[in-house]
Amino acid sequence: MRKTTLLIPAVVIALVVFLSSVFVVDEREKALVLQFGQIKAVKENPGLSFKIPLIQEVVTYDDRILSLDTETIEVTPSDDRRLVVDAFARYRISDVVQFRQAVGVGGLRVAEDRLKSILNAQIREVLGADQVTSDTILSSDRRVLMTRIRDQARASARGLGLDVIDVRLKQTNLPSQNLEATFARMRAEREREAADEIARGNEAAQRVRALADRTVVETLSEAEREAQVARGEADARRNAVFAEAFGADPEFFAFYRSLQAYENALSGENSSMVMTPDSEFFNYFKSDRAAE
Repeated sequence: MRKTTLLIPAVVIALVVFLSSVFVVDEREKALVLQFGQIKAVKENPGLSFKIPLIQEVVTYDDRILSLDTETIEVTPSDDRRLVVDAFARYRISDVVQFRQAVGVGGLRVAEDRLKSILNAQIREVLGADQVTSDTILSSDRRVLMTRIRDQARASARGLGLDVIDVRLKQTNLPSQNLEATFARMRAEREREAADEIARGNEAAQRVRALADRTVVETLSEAEREAQVARGEADARRNAVFAEAFGADPEFFAFYRSLQAYENALSGENSSMVMTPDSEFFNYFKSDRAAE
């Protein structure tokens, strides 16, 4: 009976010691075994592990990809147009030993405060570079800037045992007090561009009209020249025909020309002529000439 009484407490104590020496590492975590604050073992594989009871303790850290939102800050690009920027980062604890040595007992709270400072510093440095303008930041080209921020932040965060996987800019807006001035400047720029386009259009229209007018003048001149040449050739041909007819039968030619003169002289409705009866104009109206 006495042995049984002593055995039960011993079994209980042994069970307590055993249970306090056993711990389980979850697949989503990494664990450090500490002895008086010093790292004695690193447990990165999930499963059952052991430690020395009362002397050693276990500290676990999340092994998943974590998210961090930065505070809103103002940056000034090279064109001196201030922007309000905030970002978020994806990171994970890549080296738990270095992480523990860097942040101590503060854990993720201290690590995230330091990572925010690193991200804000890199955002200011990259977005405030000489060749970076607000238009670049507000355009699709900012992907290159985000990659640069991520790479520089990753190099700085490596000393904390962290791996920065990605950095994204959530918002890049103008401060409220600068919006109206910016909109006014944008309107002025667009109006200036519109005026330039209108001026270039008017100039092009004037060139087209001038070219069309010159083409019309040249075409009319060419047509008039060709018409004059054609009329000259026709007159020459007519005179040649007349000359040939006159040479063949001068009397008939004189008769024909007299008929044309009568037709032209008496073509009007109220034509009247005053001349002497013996005028040569009426030679072919006289009976003796007609008999001939």
